[in-house]
Amino acid sequence: MSELFHECGVAAIYHLDAAEPSPLCPEQGIHEASRLLPRMLLDIQNRGQLAAGISTFRPQQNQLLTTYKDIGTVSEVFRLSHRGKAENLMRETAGRAGIGHVRYATCGRDDRNYAQPFERVHLQRHKWFTFCFNGQLANYSKLKDELQKQGDYYFSRDADTEIIMHEIGRELSGDQNPGWLEVLRRVSRRFDGAYSLALLNSSGEMVVARDPLGIKPMCWAKEGPLFAAASESVALLNLGFDEHNIHSLAPGHAILISPNSFEIQCFAEAGRTAHCFFEWIYFANVASTLDDRSVYLTRTGLGTELARLEREEGIITVDEDTIVVPVPDTSKAAADAMAFELGVPSREGLIRNRYSGRTFIEGGQGRKKKAETKYTPLREVMGGKRVILVEDSIVRSTTMKVLIDRIYERGGAKEIHVRVACPPILAPCFYGIDMSTIGELFAPRFMDAPGLTREIQERMAAELGCDSLRYLPVEALARAVGRPAEDLCQACVTGTYPTPYGQQLYQIARTNQQSPGSDCSTDARTYESSVR
Repeated sequence: MSELFHECGVAAIYHLDAAEPSPLCPEQGIHEASRLLPRMLLDIQNRGQLAAGISTFRPQQNQLLTTYKDIGTVSEVFRLSHRGKAENLMRETAGRAGIGHVRYATCGRDDRNYAQPFERVHLQRHKWFTFCFNGQLANYSKLKDELQKQGDYYFSRDADTEIIMHEIGRELSGDQNPGWLEVLRRVSRRFDGAYSLALLNSSGEMVVARDPLGIKPMCWAKEGPLFAAASESVALLNLGFDEHNIHSLAPGHAILISPNSFEIQCFAEAGRTAHCFFEWIYFANVASTLDDRSVYLTRTGLGTELARLEREEGIITVDEDTIVVPVPDTSKAAADAMAFELGVPSREGLIRNRYSGRTFIEGGQGRKKKAETKYTPLREVMGGKRVILVEDSIVRSTTMKVLIDRIYERGGAKEIHVRVACPPILAPCFYGIDMSTIGELFAPRFMDAPGLTREIQERMAAELGCDSLRYLPVEALARAVGRPAEDLCQACVTGTYPTPYGQQLYQIARTNQQSPGSDCSTDARTYESSVR
């Protein structure tokens, strides 16, 4: 499922006690904790490859906050392949605290101005802040209109990141200094959507917060004087934190840090959670643990569910000519588990070219061409075999069609049976994944009857060019993740959204799709044409 625009990743680091060195980074000076940020960002690079950036707090310098960001991967932005340039950059941005971000665009254009963190410069120290976030505000258009009506606000970018910056700035306007907990309480009443964020101001105050529904992940750890947070636990584990000291931040909670204090407070309660199930099945690093659930174990659970479905339906003959082949890389755990349960080999029949780039970077024909160069089928593995091809999900179907053609032609498979470790994607996402129109999705065109019938899946298989196709049922997700369905956001597979504006945008998307003469292939995103 390499057709999705990725989300973003957030990281934060703080050396709390200026008098105590950290055993996790003894080679770094107390005021150089920020040197750890590129290492952390590399571990969450899977969440965004378009741009990267950091902001650091430098109390020993006249420039209290320094922001450095650019287009490119973490290695490119921070010149990690050039020791001298990387060292100069780290020296110029070294600070006691810092926040970092990796990005892929879900709104706004693909240029440096949209790279995060965003910095708001002000003469008063508590109002001079920089921040970054992972997610998306579903009511972005409404908030923008309200700001324009209520004050003389200037918008230099078409992005909800700038809206968040203005909303926070508005709470600090005039003589107001309500404290960060109160700021979060106020803005959370106006925000509809997903936002896991990290903020740092020129007084050395840091805020790490997670939206009340916990849609996007946020993990944190503290050992001795060193505090760190990241979108995924793997970044903290590889930094050296003990796994028992790594926690998921509770939804609606914030970590509030100053040079001499550390506390965790609740700023909003939603009465439920809505964790994005896609984090476990695709987005997150397989080594991560999110909200006390291992990504790897979840994916093996999905494979077990696929095997159960295969045994119940008995569509294909499983014999000595049958093999399971994962679509690299995130399908491997599910494929291995499925193969184990069925008692057949799991083989890497597709070799991924790791230097071809991500196919979701390109649109239209560019995505198809990328897919053609991304995987090499191995005839010596799949020749003459009945191949069960396991994939995370089918979103737009571009990559899957290319793969099936290449496995037949280049791989020499005698049969291809596609098994999808996810239900059909039926609805857009308005919380940070770039699939915001129904027309761009593969499955909805075939869903002309209630439920996912065998006949519908046979028509899908014919469209893709494979011998058979089966999706997991929706109820299998909760079993694999190990959480009740009501604790998850499953909007993209059910059409039921956890926030009011998410549901409203879905209705707009359906209206747009059903309108006479509408172009379902348009690249315009639903939230960009929403009712204002």
